[in-house]
Amino acid sequence: MTHKKRVAAVLAALEEKYPHHDKCYLDYTKPYELLFATILSAQCTDARVNLVTADLFAKYPTLEDFAAANQAEMERDVKSTGFYRNKARNLIGAARALLELHGGELPFDIEKLTALPGVGRKTANVVRCHIFDLPSVVVDTHVMRISRRLGFTNNTDPVKIEFDLMKILPKDHWIRYNHQIIAFGRDICKAPKPRCVACFMPDLCPYSELT
Repeated sequence: MTHKKRVAAVLAALEEKYPHHDKCYLDYTKPYELLFATILSAQCTDARVNLVTADLFAKYPTLEDFAAANQAEMERDVKSTGFYRNKARNLIGAARALLELHGGELPFDIEKLTALPGVGRKTANVVRCHIFDLPSVVVDTHVMRISRRLGFTNNTDPVKIEFDLMKILPKDHWIRYNHQIIAFGRDICKAPKPRCVACFMPDLCPYSELT
């Protein structure tokens, strides 16, 4: 089987197993809240972030509230997500930048998004996917790990992996790939050891212990 056919077969298997996985795992009601939740999600579980943002978004209900927040108090508010000093500083800085540079609206352009404090390509692409419905490859820990196991990339740098995947995945599958891989990673292809015995596509995976 050629590499191109194997990629297509993997996507078909994921589609059959996870046909309805297109949800965002982070809770938000306003576009900028998704940006802030994603900033907080670095090195933190979505479940923990959702617990923190439930109180955080109630305490700071507007962008103006975030922009005017006290740094030390914000650090206490987000401490349980880890790296809380940087995250608190970035939340306040991003709120101010959105107000000062973008009239309080999220930009959709990836260069403008990544110019915001604390926003890398992963965070920017999450926003582009869920807020603007723009085809984007989101490289989180599951996508990094499983794409390497599948032989879709040999890189370890998230940006390089993103561009590798953009080359081999059909554009209309960029968003769905991330959602389905997250589900697959949580169910079966876990870190550090995958449950190959439970995998539905061992014949397509060069990493599989069952091939």
